[in-house]
Amino acid sequence: MLLKEIVEKKRYAFTEGPLDWREALRQCCRPLEEVGLVEPVYADVIIENVEKNGPYIVLVPGVAMPHTTENAQGCNGTGIGFMRCSEPVHFDEENPTPDTDAQIFFTLCSTNQDEHFKNMQRLMAVLTNEEAVEKLKVATTPEELLQIDAMVGDE
Repeated sequence: MLLKEIVEKKRYAFTEGPLDWREALRQCCRPLEEVGLVEPVYADVIIENVEKNGPYIVLVPGVAMPHTTENAQGCNGTGIGFMRCSEPVHFDEENPTPDTDAQIFFTLCSTNQDEHFKNMQRLMAVLTNEEAVEKLKVATTPEELLQIDAMVGDE
């Protein structure tokens, strides 16, 4: 189960207070950095992509999926990290709207296409469960992530 794996492998973070989108992207990469899946430059690559292409990583209002291409600079492995922000992060700072805000971040890194597709399927099982998404927006502990994971049952 995805959230259980994220908790067990310590790939999660909870933030308090407002963050600008660049700092949010740096912070959401840190759990993956701490376990060696990415290097600090990985966050810089994601930031450059958002600066160039806009907030394409906001999948649905409230949920962002920061990622780059397979084997991107700074990527050492395949995995998913999770971060929940206490306040929405505005990716369009001049005209903030719910469509370009995110509070939940699932950060992806990939060096193996098959593992990456499996992770995407598991992530979609979570994101298509509206109740789970709403609970993730207010989760503040790894124990809450485990409760949400049991509710979703993605495997």
